[in-house]
Amino acid sequence: MLERYYYILLKLQLMSKLPVLSGAELISILRKNGFRVVRQRGSHVRLRKGIYKTVVPLHDELSKGTLLGILKQCGLSKDDIIELMNS
Repeated sequence: MLERYYYILLKLQLMSKLPVLSGAELISILRKNGFRVVRQRGSHVRLRKGIYKTVVPLHDELSKGTLLGILKQCGLSKDDIIELMNS
């Protein structure tokens, strides 16, 4: 029982929190990773890098589900985004 507790505690310490980003901030981070803006229609910007394509809404604050969906479409993880933010 105690081993399981320590395992869960270690797992929580290793998990990184998802940052709160605006659409413009996320686009800037994705451009650092090699994505390029293909087009914009209204408040939605399409980006592409090789086989990866995504659409980023230009909201003031992206919801967690939206951000996770975009990261999945881009083949990136939460840690990758945090690393790109700090570089």
